[in-house]
Amino acid sequence: MKTTLLFTDDNRLMKRPVSHKEVDEKALHALVQSAVNVELFTIPLYMTSLYSLQGMHEINSKDSNFYQGRMWPGMAATAHPQNANDKAFNAVFSVFVAEMLHLQIISNLANVVGYEPKFTSEPLQDEHTFAWKCYSPDSSVLPGILDFKDTIKSTNIKVKLGPMDEDQCNLFLAIEQTEKAALSDIDPAKKHLYEHKAPYQNWKEGDPLPMFGSIGNMYLQLWNYLSIEYADGTTLWGIVFKKGLEKAKEKSAKSGSKQVITTALQKEVFNPGRLDKTKKASDEYPLMPTSIEHTESEKALSDVLHMINGITDQGEGGGVIEHILARVSKSRNLQTQLTLTAVKDQFRPSCPVLRNKYPSYNATGQQIDSAKAEARGHFGGMDHFETFQYVLKLIKSGEIFTWDQWHAKGNKWSAKLLETVGYDPKRYPNLPSSQEIADALNRLKQNDADGKNYDLFSRTSTGAIAGVTRVLNDYFQNPKTAFPYPSMGGSGDRMSICWAIFGKIPNIALGVTGPGDEPLNRHKHLYHACQGLNLDEDIVRDPSTCAPPELFHTCKGSNECKGEGGCGFVQSAAGGGGCNGSASYTFLQKKDDKVSPYSPPSDNSCGALGGCAVPISASQMYPAILAPNEYQMQLNDFGPKPTYQPSPFAIVNYQQGDLVYDVAWNAYAEVLKKRGKPVPPKPKPSDLRLVFPPST
Repeated sequence: MKTTLLFTDDNRLMKRPVSHKEVDEKALHALVQSAVNVELFTIPLYMTSLYSLQGMHEINSKDSNFYQGRMWPGMAATAHPQNANDKAFNAVFSVFVAEMLHLQIISNLANVVGYEPKFTSEPLQDEHTFAWKCYSPDSSVLPGILDFKDTIKSTNIKVKLGPMDEDQCNLFLAIEQTEKAALSDIDPAKKHLYEHKAPYQNWKEGDPLPMFGSIGNMYLQLWNYLSIEYADGTTLWGIVFKKGLEKAKEKSAKSGSKQVITTALQKEVFNPGRLDKTKKASDEYPLMPTSIEHTESEKALSDVLHMINGITDQGEGGGVIEHILARVSKSRNLQTQLTLTAVKDQFRPSCPVLRNKYPSYNATGQQIDSAKAEARGHFGGMDHFETFQYVLKLIKSGEIFTWDQWHAKGNKWSAKLLETVGYDPKRYPNLPSSQEIADALNRLKQNDADGKNYDLFSRTSTGAIAGVTRVLNDYFQNPKTAFPYPSMGGSGDRMSICWAIFGKIPNIALGVTGPGDEPLNRHKHLYHACQGLNLDEDIVRDPSTCAPPELFHTCKGSNECKGEGGCGFVQSAAGGGGCNGSASYTFLQKKDDKVSPYSPPSDNSCGALGGCAVPISASQMYPAILAPNEYQMQLNDFGPKPTYQPSPFAIVNYQQGDLVYDVAWNAYAEVLKKRGKPVPPKPKPSDLRLVFPPST
């Protein structure tokens, strides 16, 4: 079927020699990766400023009072914002989630055109250390899009990380401006640098693409490539659409699935009902196309157009879809211009769905108004430019207060800052006291003349983000890989604790490893998850040594190998189950489903099993489980290198409310006893473990 949505008004796109098919496909893929980069680039940028906002948060979960009376450094969304910081956090949090939505959309589009999107690659990151290279106090370049030095009004903007201040907000506004505003700001003398039209002459695979000048123009050039018609009558869209489907079939067969594949691989975090009609009630954006549903080429192309419209309507590049449709209408001599069907609140999340999916709880585990639903629902009716205008107004009012400002005033941590009404150290006496945590927060800054503590917390932030991006590399290629929900929250925890301790930007330009660090070699060493739990007899270290920073993670999905899990939520020794509170709770609620014994922390038999945060927070406790499950762990010993083959040898018991580290230590001790080795004294919690908040 001949498509009616592609351009036919440019001779450069018509009757192109078939010899260009391969290079055109590669250029299209490079363009799609640029679009992935644009969305991915904004996420650490916005997160860093979001978690610079000074404030505290409780850690609560259903039917639990583990942390009643306790607070941790760092803000969180709130259902009833009381001050400017609350309002700013809710606003930027809503944008942050929407950027994740956009990343999903463009990644699904990538799969449709037969391209595997990448999330840990140049020019944003070092592919080996995961250091972010695209932010610098001296940089004026929005990767692949624009050098702000080539503008009229934005020449002073720096593409850097920073606290939530006027400079950062102006950067965010420049990123999120409409297509018309972006193009009008380019210096007329520099416009020629951004006027290259697809298909690009003399471009070859590996060459950088010309810069686009605006995000809207990037999508316009993408549409130019899709519209190419070759001398044999085929279009590039038709070619790549077919290849995307073929790749999906290959991956499905490789995974062992019996499912009939009718579209390219699509993944859904936000609208699961688009892929599984039984989950329609969980669609957060029920009126918004977020993946390809249709199997026929013309209808699928309409899906693509609607998906791009969703990205540009909510945020950057607004106006380009109208331009594309006007151009298609004119080229086809249509009396009435093509439009996309407009639906009221089409791009706004559904508050009832959000309240159901993301419940909030008070300190005693009772359900209260959903904080995430309030934040996303309230600001979901505003585009990102309007949202950042709102935040800028708060900043200019002088009411916003950030962690760097808090430290500049000479503030120090005290027990009272970590307590609320109801604090009772006797309730769970094994938990660190608020005074112990406050002292650790102060020591980490006071004892950092050489900057090593700050570097460690910065690398930890880098690693937490890498825990997301590394999983995304697989998530959008493997039908069975789950989205790393807990890693997203864990990344925020890592960033906010760095801000709270040092009053400084988490320097994610530092990789997970430093110069001279020995690279990981899992054929040579059996690594461990936390303080003093080393079972590798070839590694001789201080008994209290923790896991190498490059192994730090915040989710079982980013736990890559045996011995490296620090689970705060029970995972069956046979596998399965989620890692965050709601997922694990649902997993364990299956009626009469016995999944115990569970996989022990730092003694897990393979990647993912035993997962969650590493290092293990000194405050992490085990939640309740439901009958017929039992509080039991399956212990493992490990054979010699290079495989370190796990072998189960015993079952140990634990209890609700046990500290996860204590269970990990008991497992470690049992393995040593089996080996006939002496058990050393259990080390006291390190300052690192004391200040890290528990996972929920």
